[in-house]
Amino acid sequence: MPSPTSPPEQEQPAPTELSASTARPAIKDRFDDLPARTSRVGAHRAEAPRLRVGVIVLWSAVATVAIVAAGVFGTLFATGRLDLAQASKPSGTSQVVAPKVDTSYEVLVLNATSESGLAAQVRDKVVAAGWAKADVETSNASETDFPTTTVYYGARADEAAARGLADAIGGAEVSLDDSYQVVAPPETTAAGGASRPQLVVIVGLDFGTE
Repeated sequence: MPSPTSPPEQEQPAPTELSASTARPAIKDRFDDLPARTSRVGAHRAEAPRLRVGVIVLWSAVATVAIVAAGVFGTLFATGRLDLAQASKPSGTSQVVAPKVDTSYEVLVLNATSESGLAAQVRDKVVAAGWAKADVETSNASETDFPTTTVYYGARADEAAARGLADAIGGAEVSLDDSYQVVAPPETTAAGGASRPQLVVIVGLDFGTE
């Protein structure tokens, strides 16, 4: 007896791929609404502009101070008022310049007291020490209460002559200061046409009291 036969299986159709036009649109979530940031956060923060400006201003101030200081020291050194070699020596070993009477200098005597005739007295002492009368000029200072008789010289090279003049007038202080220097007239210039060096004696209230 023949066995019953099952009906033949029908082939299932293959699934077809969805085309791009029929694909589902992407679903938006909360991460799509994050605001755009212009700078990094956390460990990579943007540098604050104020910090850069402050650094520039600070370095500009330092550079300005350095330039001004260099100009001041350069001027003092060029005019002979700053001697680096002398300043580097210990104060305990500084040498005192020996006095020297040098009549090649012109001498200006200014009476800075209210007592008249003191400049003439100093001039007589200077002439007695070897100076020519034509090289010693007298006048009155603008003040009348100068305390200490002082010989002023304009450069360090003139210190020995200043000390020699101070001894010649009976003792006086010496000071490196060109404030009282007066430009010599043409008839008192040296043979080469250059002005002769000058020493200035300011007669103070202490003159003749010792």
